Amino acid sequence: MKKIAIIAFAGFIGLTSCVSKKKYTALETQNTQTEGELSTAKMELASCLDKQKASKTEVDYLKSVNYKLLESNSSLSTLSAQESANLEKSLESLSQKERQVKSLQSALNKKDSVMFALVSSLKGEFIAADDEDIQIEVEKGAVFVSISDKMLFGSGDALLSKDAKDVLEKVARVLNNQPDMEVMVEGHTDNKAFKDGAAIKDNWELSVQRAASVVRVLQDDYSVDPARLIPAGRSYYTPVASNDTKEGRAQNRRIKIIILPKLDQFFNLLTPPAATSVD
Repeated sequence: MKKIAIIAFAGFIGLTSCVSKKKYTALETQNTQTEGELSTAKMELASCLDKQKASKTEVDYLKSVNYKLLESNSSLSTLSAQESANLEKSLESLSQKERQVKSLQSALNKKDSVMFALVSSLKGEFIAADDEDIQIEVEKGAVFVSISDKMLFGSGDALLSKDAKDVLEKVARVLNNQPDMEVMVEGHTDNKAFKDGAAIKDNWELSVQRAASVVRVLQDDYSVDPARLIPAGRSYYTPVASNDTKEGRAQNRRIKIIILPKLDQFFNLLTPPAATSVD
């Protein structure tokens, strides 16, 4: 009986030892598996961290690029705004210049119309006159009336002849109808010298005295406003023909009446009349 008990106990002990070893082996296997999974998880975690770091770097780069793009776009917007402002200023300047050109052209057209009317009036007055003695033309924005000295003066003299007043009366009639015109009277001579002791010293004096004589008659006899009159002597320094021939010298001896708009009157043409308000 005792022997049987001992055998049974030994078997129990052996059974117990056998079960514990299996569990141990199973646990060890499970542990090994768990360590492998943990190692794999660590590797995956490390990979994820690397990817996260790379992603963060990429995000930072993209943010930087985006910021630069926004900054560039802002600069472009500012530049575009500045260019737009400059363009508007340029267009406004061009528009203003265009208006000025149109205003100037209108003024020139008006002046040309006045000049045409003036020439027509003068030619109407002298329609019967010899073309060689009186010439009327428009040049450089002014009307020029050239009158031969034989219609006005004696040879080498500054005193007006009787026939001169008939000529100057016609000129004065046209001038008085154009009160906004200035009138320059130029005396021109040939180059013939004066004798010593003559009443007139030289051609400078003769040209000035002849211009003054014409101006005086226009003012005193025909009521042309003296504020409009300008006498001038040119001597023989602006000839229209050669002084080497008798015919040429005759052409150079002349009175030249230059009729031109007053500068202030011309500039008034450039300024449009102010608009009047109606109450």
